[in-house]
Amino acid sequence: MKRRDFNKYLAMFAVPGTAGLSSNAMAGTKWNLTADITEACSCSIPCPCNFGFPTDQKCEGSRLIQILSGEFNQIDLTGITFLATFEMRKWAHIYVDDKLNEQQNKGFDLIFPVAFAGFKKLSRKIERVPMSYEKTSETIKYSVPDSTVEIKKLRGLKGAEINITGLPSTNYRNYIQYQSVIHTHKSSSSSWSHKETNGFTSRMIVSGTA
Repeated sequence: MKRRDFNKYLAMFAVPGTAGLSSNAMAGTKWNLTADITEACSCSIPCPCNFGFPTDQKCEGSRLIQILSGEFNQIDLTGITFLATFEMRKWAHIYVDDKLNEQQNKGFDLIFPVAFAGFKKLSRKIERVPMSYEKTSETIKYSVPDSTVEIKKLRGLKGAEINITGLPSTNYRNYIQYQSVIHTHKSSSSSWSHKETNGFTSRMIVSGTA
C-alpha cells in the first residue's frame, strides 16, 4: 500500500456494527464532525502523502485528534480527544483521554469505527490514559505514557506561517506546516525517537451515513 493510499484507507467510512448496536440499528444513522488534527511523523518536510504523492517510506507517526463539534445518533461528540500512534500499514495504538465523561466515551465508541475506520482496523490496543496538551503561538506539545510530541511552527517568507490550501483530503483544511522538536514512542510494538521531521496542524470536516 502506497502512503497516499494509506491516507485514503484511514479515511474510510461506514463500518457496520459498533458500540453494542446492531447493523440494523446503525443503518441510516447520519453523523458529522469537525476536528483539529495535530501530527508529527518520521517523514522529511513536507510529508509527501499529504500532497497526494505515493511513497514507500517507512512512516512512524503520532496524530492527535480533538473533536470540536459533531453528532452521532443524537450524541454530542464535542470534546472527544484521542491520539493515534502508528507505523504506516502495520499497526496503531489508540490512546483516549481519560478525562472524557461518560457521554464522550460513548460518543468515541460510536464514531471511532465509522469516521476513523482505517485506524480501527490497524489498532492493536485502545486504552484510556492520562493525556497532556499545551499550545502556544509557536509550539504544540502533547503526550501520553507511551508517546511524546513537540512541534514548532515552521516560518516562511518574512516570518509568515506556512499555510497551505487545496490539499487533496478533507482531513487537511487550514493546513499549517510545523517541524518536530521531539517525537518519541516506546511500547511493546516499537520504539523511536525523531526530530526535525514533518509536523502539521489542520482542520478535519467530515460527515456521512453509517
